[in-house]
Amino acid sequence: MVKAARFSRFGGPEVLEIVDLPDPHPGPGQVRIAVRAAGVNPSDWKKREGLMDPELPQTMGYEAAGVVDELGEGVADVAVGDRVFGLSAEGAAQAELTVLSFYAPIPPSLDFPGAAALPAAIETATRALDQLDVGAGAGRGSTLLINGASGSVGSAAVQLAVARGARVIGTASPANHDYLRSLGAEPVAYGQGLAGRVRALAPDGVDAALDVAGSGVLPELIELAGGPEHVVTIADFGGAREHGVRFSSGDAGRAVHALAEIGELIESGRFSLPVARTFPLAEIAQAHRAGEAGQVRGKLVLVVGPAAGDTL
Repeated sequence: MVKAARFSRFGGPEVLEIVDLPDPHPGPGQVRIAVRAAGVNPSDWKKREGLMDPELPQTMGYEAAGVVDELGEGVADVAVGDRVFGLSAEGAAQAELTVLSFYAPIPPSLDFPGAAALPAAIETATRALDQLDVGAGAGRGSTLLINGASGSVGSAAVQLAVARGARVIGTASPANHDYLRSLGAEPVAYGQGLAGRVRALAPDGVDAALDVAGSGVLPELIELAGGPEHVVTIADFGGAREHGVRFSSGDAGRAVHALAEIGELIESGRFSLPVARTFPLAEIAQAHRAGEAGQVRGKLVLVVGPAAGDTL
């Protein structure tokens, strides 16, 4: 049996519990890891509140880092004992053991919490950039507007777009403008008058726009990008339907190539995703409260096993 995060009713952080579940085992092409750290994401509290899946009970977590301890059939690219990070298709990464359906070696300079912070943010950002053709052929040198650029997905998208050769304009609160500059973006404040502030930097508008924040600005993004076909949102499902914008989700296929590609950018100093705070697995409710308060820049990460004593 392994200890894992789960909830049996929808509600606030108090519904989260650590329970004993049967050991998971990898299927073909999968690996099982002894989890050392697992990322926490806004989708976790949406799921906990009943806004995603109706079934009960539900396990928690889509991303983790740890040490391979069991190989599925056909796996030849990693060995037992290797440090890897990746995505749990079953949504059960916040546990002592989890199965990763997509994985890659942990970049040498990263510890387990730093690696666990990566998968969801870089996959989401990469998928959206791929859908906008940022950095593809004629897209190199294009101007991309990112609405909500200072969070984990937004800051990942900034850095990945810059690495692809794009000029990036990013919206954020003024307190985060220096941070965006450090990532290579040109910051603008969000809120009323956004289009004018963007046009002050890009008089002819932008080539593409990515909405990470879901703050009701799709009409402005469409106008700046020259049409809904040049806009992708990961946060405004209703607005996407209303305005004819593509809503990016993993249902149409995940950009798992991001996992193998990120190591080179990290080791060359062109990408970083800070871990804001770590919590032991048993304190998952406190991690949710910190995340929902919205005052954290960087990822929240749960630490498991030996890592729990190493990183706090």
